[in-house]
Amino acid sequence: MSIHDLATKDKGFKQLLLNLNHLKLILMASSSSSIVMDCIYDVFLSFSGKDTRNSFTDHLYHGLQRAGLRAFRDNEGINRGEEFQPLFKKAIEESRASIVVLSKNYATSTWCLDELWLIMEQRRRPNCNHFVAPIFYGVEPTDVRNQRGNFAIQVRPSSKWTDDNVNKWRTALMEVADLAGHVLSGYETNFIKEIVDTVYNKLDRKQVCLPLNITGMTSHDKEINYWLEHGHLEFLVIYGMGGSGKTTLAKYIFHSNSKKFESLSFLEDIGRTCEGSNGLLVLQEQLLNDISWGKWRKIPGVSRGTPLIEEALKMNKALIVLDDIVERKQLIGLLGTRKINAHSKIIITTRENTDNWFSFPYWRCQKYEMKLLNDVESSQLLCQHAFGSKTPMSGFKECVLNAIHYCEGNPLALEVLGSSLSQNSTNEYWKNQLNILEKDMHFDIQKVLQTSYESLPYNSLKMLFLHIACFFIGKDMDYVVKILEPDYSAISGIKTLIDRCLLSVSPNKKLTMHRLLQEMGKNIVRQESDLPTNRSRVWLSSDSYKILRQKKGSETIEGLALDMKKLSEEDIAFKSSNLETDALNNMDRLKFLQLNFLELNGSFDNFSEDLRWLCWLGFSLKTIPPNLNMRKLVAIDLSYSKLEVFDPPMVLTSLRILNLKDSHGLTDIRNISMIPHLETLILWNCCSLVNVCNTIGDLTSLALLNMTGCNTLTKPTFQFPSSLHRLFLKDCHLECTDSFPLSFNVQLDLLYLNLGNGLFESLPCYDHLEKLRVLDLSFCTRLKCLTSLPSNLAELYVYGCELLERITFQAPRFTLQEFGYLGCICLYEVEGFFKLVPITKLDGNDLGHMKWLQQYQYHEVCLVGDDELTVGRSWHIQMLYEFNIMSTSLPDIMDPNMIPKYKSKSSSLCFDVPGCPQNKRLKGINVTFKYGISGDECAWFCKISTGTANGVGDLMYNPKVFGKPEPGNKCIWLSYWPIGYMMKVGDTVNVSIVLLSGLEVHECGVSLVYSDNEILENNMECVEILGGDLSGFLLSTGAYYLCRLDFFGLMEVGRLSHDWFRILVGDTTDHTEVRGWRKTGRPENVYQSFTELKTIRCIIHGPQLEDIYSIAEMSKSSTSDKTALLKDADMASGSEISEARSRWSNEIRRGTRGILATGARLCRPVAGGSPFVSCCTCNMLLQVPKKNTEKMRCALCFRVMLVSIVDKRLVLNVYNEANKDSVQIKDDHKTHGDGKWGGTEFSSKGDDTRDYFDYESIEGPSLPPYESTVSHTSEDEVSS
Repeated sequence: MSIHDLATKDKGFKQLLLNLNHLKLILMASSSSSIVMDCIYDVFLSFSGKDTRNSFTDHLYHGLQRAGLRAFRDNEGINRGEEFQPLFKKAIEESRASIVVLSKNYATSTWCLDELWLIMEQRRRPNCNHFVAPIFYGVEPTDVRNQRGNFAIQVRPSSKWTDDNVNKWRTALMEVADLAGHVLSGYETNFIKEIVDTVYNKLDRKQVCLPLNITGMTSHDKEINYWLEHGHLEFLVIYGMGGSGKTTLAKYIFHSNSKKFESLSFLEDIGRTCEGSNGLLVLQEQLLNDISWGKWRKIPGVSRGTPLIEEALKMNKALIVLDDIVERKQLIGLLGTRKINAHSKIIITTRENTDNWFSFPYWRCQKYEMKLLNDVESSQLLCQHAFGSKTPMSGFKECVLNAIHYCEGNPLALEVLGSSLSQNSTNEYWKNQLNILEKDMHFDIQKVLQTSYESLPYNSLKMLFLHIACFFIGKDMDYVVKILEPDYSAISGIKTLIDRCLLSVSPNKKLTMHRLLQEMGKNIVRQESDLPTNRSRVWLSSDSYKILRQKKGSETIEGLALDMKKLSEEDIAFKSSNLETDALNNMDRLKFLQLNFLELNGSFDNFSEDLRWLCWLGFSLKTIPPNLNMRKLVAIDLSYSKLEVFDPPMVLTSLRILNLKDSHGLTDIRNISMIPHLETLILWNCCSLVNVCNTIGDLTSLALLNMTGCNTLTKPTFQFPSSLHRLFLKDCHLECTDSFPLSFNVQLDLLYLNLGNGLFESLPCYDHLEKLRVLDLSFCTRLKCLTSLPSNLAELYVYGCELLERITFQAPRFTLQEFGYLGCICLYEVEGFFKLVPITKLDGNDLGHMKWLQQYQYHEVCLVGDDELTVGRSWHIQMLYEFNIMSTSLPDIMDPNMIPKYKSKSSSLCFDVPGCPQNKRLKGINVTFKYGISGDECAWFCKISTGTANGVGDLMYNPKVFGKPEPGNKCIWLSYWPIGYMMKVGDTVNVSIVLLSGLEVHECGVSLVYSDNEILENNMECVEILGGDLSGFLLSTGAYYLCRLDFFGLMEVGRLSHDWFRILVGDTTDHTEVRGWRKTGRPENVYQSFTELKTIRCIIHGPQLEDIYSIAEMSKSSTSDKTALLKDADMASGSEISEARSRWSNEIRRGTRGILATGARLCRPVAGGSPFVSCCTCNMLLQVPKKNTEKMRCALCFRVMLVSIVDKRLVLNVYNEANKDSVQIKDDHKTHGDGKWGGTEFSSKGDDTRDYFDYESIEGPSLPPYESTVSHTSEDEVSS
């Protein structure tokens, strides 16, 4: 029976054959790979020394070397015997290619003919892929093929010219002549370059081994390509935490671009190599040999090697990778400090983000922070190592998600974890291993990450890292600095930890750390002892509680954290027993103590005298114990305490921070002068507080006072200290009276002032507060006018000031960096910014030549654009004054006053400026256009080009508000531009409506406006004509970009096409010029204090609407398909706040696609559309005009929502624009009996089988019992 028959009948035998064939293929591939890997030389040169040694072959050899190809050629110093030396045979076998230079005397040399025979024999070997390139140097290929002339070899009376040898040589000559080769022609230099390029491309060198299952590299292409293409940046510094993929990215760049350089060198793991004897010298020799093509073999010493490398770097176009640089001296030792070849590129990977390494004048670098993998990339990498595919096995999706959450995008951890779990394919094993990892880090991960810790230069720096990792993640950086500064040089130490990628700071100044780094630090502490009582730090509440209950504290413990609420949540069956204060007796070295919601009985005499931080949320006593030793305390946090009176038991000279937040029973603060150096006092929501000691005014260091929610202090009798920088008096319901005038005449150093929810109608002039940067007057519902605000003010918030009408500044120029005015429905003027007034309130003098509009004053037009300005406002026709341009939107009416002189049925027209009538002077032009709606997003500019050559460029204007017609109807935009000075008789003026999205123009027109007398001076400039200083709105082209909206931001979130700026201004400038555009134009000058204060409300008050919006900004470019449910809520404790924010940030950073947030306010507006809403249960939603609730976009995920309200039940129909299917909420959004929100699970309906994620909900305040459903909505319904 044949094998075929046996395989047909026996399935087991058939499978065996398949396995054997598969093994054969593997062995063949392995054999082939080993042949390539064993090659020492890229090219073997075979030539006649007599013909070309000192000429063509020498030039060819150096050309190969410059291209980074290692070539073998015989030297004159080698003694040639009668027999072909084994050295040359081995060199041919160890070469990947051969170049045969066939010259006049080549066939006369038996040596050359033997070489040729061995070369062709090597080529014939199976799986060898030895490439042979014949060069016909001064000979004809036909002569070689037909063996004529000098190639007509014959048998001779010699031991070498035998029949056998001659036959095999003839065969070799015929074979080589039949190969594609190069025939000498033209310039020899070009000929050599052609040969080198051919060999180079054929060999396709892979100098570095890329890891298997490489993932996420293409996401770096944009930044990397920018660096490669810009010749003025020689260095690329890739920095990031250990295991983040820095070396892999460097290998990817090296591998992808090696063909572009003459010489290559990849020095791997430099930090570890330099730890060995002569490690730096070894690296110098390797680098010098790589970039000098093997010319240098030995270097006598490091000091001699550096100048040699400097000279070589000047000569060669090199691509060099220096992997894992730890110290600056390593960099200098390997590269020197002199200028390198302008075409060279050097990649440096390091765990340190530092600038002082590149302080030399010739070193220009681009720094690139290594981004961690998002969830999609993480899942692919983990699954490739665990399952051998990009997707998880059936039943393992939950385990994969948990593993991804643990690794937080770190490639090393994903690879190690995937490989370790690949040995067992049971779900239970995975869950067990993941549970173990929560308590003990994998050795391979710990080893890599701990290298960063061990490299810290000072022991105090290591201690600082461990303290932060165990106790202070999520805390405010300044807060932590105050606590740790004296003993651990926290200011410089935190900067060092940040530079070394061991720590980071969030936008609201919270300390954050990658989860694996934090676990690495905690693991170091665990290694101190198997028993928590013998460790220096105890952070687990279960361990802390056990130590206190058993009274087993020791002198070893420096920090202990206990949170009874967390303990109860972690163990439902947990029951607290009474604990005594003497449980802390033996902890004499205790510096950091957290006892949240714990009741202790007994005397406080034996508390540690070294205590620096006491965090005791829910402190149960009504007064401070007199025997509590507080002398060295720097920060005390007694939030949610049951204190009734706060009276320091002693003089506290070290105390800097006192937090009594939400101590609802606190009525009296006494003897505050006993804390002479107090810097921060937080009394937020101490709603029973009626008395504060008058000596508070004598404190000379108090910089921050937060009395938000102290509503029983409506008329404070104490004096605020003059040292205050930040003062919070929100929700105190303050009135401006003679006894409390709110003038702050003494507090001249105020930077931040919050008087929100005040009951005053006006405020005194604050022109004396020259340092004031932030003023928050939100929800001061009686406030009517703000006058003479300081010109240095950077932020102003007047949200919900319903009666506010007018705002003026000391200087007429509007210079605010941030301005929030949503809900100011009566606000009609902000000096230097805008004026928006109903025509019903304007007289003929105000309207000028447009006084005829008064007959249409009661017509209605829906205004869109800046929703902060339009929401809740009357729909009667409004006149907008902005940049001294006057504009209004009208219904589709016919009026003789609107007939333009120049008219076009398209969106643009041009005209030549005519001569002026007698006794008239050209004052400006009217621009009008009629339009309809073609989409939800309405984005457009009116552009005027005067064609003058007096330095004034184009004017491009986008109005803050404009009319939006109902579907099927039209609107007319009418505007007046006082630009007569810019136009001269005969000038060609181009006027166009540049449509970016959402509009269709039916016609446009222009009329000329003349003045009755010459009121314009000849020397007036354009900026005066347009009103105010417009330097902030001037583009590099000389054009004026008159816009208050960040169109660049709209482009980044996909709401505008990327070519919008090119459509507007042409190809003369890049759209990045308007990145970060603000209401004041380009943010050229940002006050230092502004950058520090912009998130002050988040720092003090916890997460608010601004936090959620800022997180959403991070998610706009995400590509994942998950949806997270976030709740805008006041948290119960500071730790919960930081934990929640950390959770949000982690989800967003790892690639969360969309966010639906619940809250109590409206979010930012859509440009040219309906308001953004931040929630599905919004208290303010019912206040929005009905026509605006029919179609909205979520402020955070930007999905279109069709809204209806039935019996106070809010129904949202959301069309999933990203996946073109419906996203359904399985369970209704609803409150439980306790007013807390439950979690919501998202699922996908349709062909898309990708999973959505169910996130733990965050507890929020009681909200109205609205319910939300999300059902299928077609694309037609959304656009209708």
